[in-house]
Amino acid sequence: MPDITVYSGPHCPYCVKAKELLKKKGAAFTEVDVKADPAQLEVMLARSGGRRTIPQIFIGERHIGGCDDLYALDAKGELDPLL
Repeated sequence: MPDITVYSGPHCPYCVKAKELLKKKGAAFTEVDVKADPAQLEVMLARSGGRRTIPQIFIGERHIGGCDDLYALDAKGELDPLL
C-alpha cells in the first residue's frame, strides 16, 4: 500500500471531505497541517508545483491534487487501483 499524504489545515471543509473519502476507502494516510508548520508548507509547495490551496493530496510520489481532483479520480474508477 503506497504512502498517502494529505497536506491540510484547520477549519477546511475540503480537507474534511477528502479525508472522509480516503477513510471510506480504508486508506491509511498521513495528515500534515501546513498552517501549523510553515516548513511543511514549503514542502507542499515544492511537491505540488506551487499549488497553495489545501488539501494537496499525494499517493506515493503521484500528485493527485485537491479534493475535487480526488473525487474526480474516484468517479472515473481510477482511485481504487492507486490505493
